[in-house]
Amino acid sequence: MSEPTTQAVAHLRFMRTAPRKLRRVADAIRGKSVREALVLLKFSDVYAAEPIERLVRSAVANAGNNHDMNADELYIARITVDGGPGGRFTKRLDPRAQGRAAFKRKRLSHVTVIVSETPPTHGKRRAGASVQATKTTRRAAPAPAAAAPAAAAAPASRKKTSARKSSGARKKRSAQGA
Repeated sequence: MSEPTTQAVAHLRFMRTAPRKLRRVADAIRGKSVREALVLLKFSDVYAAEPIERLVRSAVANAGNNHDMNADELYIARITVDGGPGGRFTKRLDPRAQGRAAFKRKRLSHVTVIVSETPPTHGKRRAGASVQATKTTRRAAPAPAAAAPAAAAAPASRKKTSARKSSGARKKRSAQGA
């Protein structure tokens, strides 16, 4: 049997932000090294990135202080965002039709970050969030001149007349004949 890997955990509970806003950031850093994740969180313009950055830093501090792990070689093994208690509502009213009022739902979230020294193995990767930096790829150089005549020899497509014009002409002819 392989030896169990040591993991450090940090929790953020009762965060006054909706879980779907935090999940967008969590999906972007899931499985990355801590160094990559902190850079991504530091320079992202998303409001939810700051509390998650502080939480990742707390998990790294827990790993160094409690488990004697090297902070430079840590990976985000798991990050989960769960909804907080939803049974109660804050006392804010939203006006409704016919003099009625409804309570506003202010969502709470619980976030858990687990860091470990071994990189996580993913079976199925989720689509990344818009927080991630875009990767630029270079296009291939244009083809040599020998391939250009083949492209020019391709038949040109004929311009189609729009269906509206032809049906309008039919309507005019039928109105004149009647």
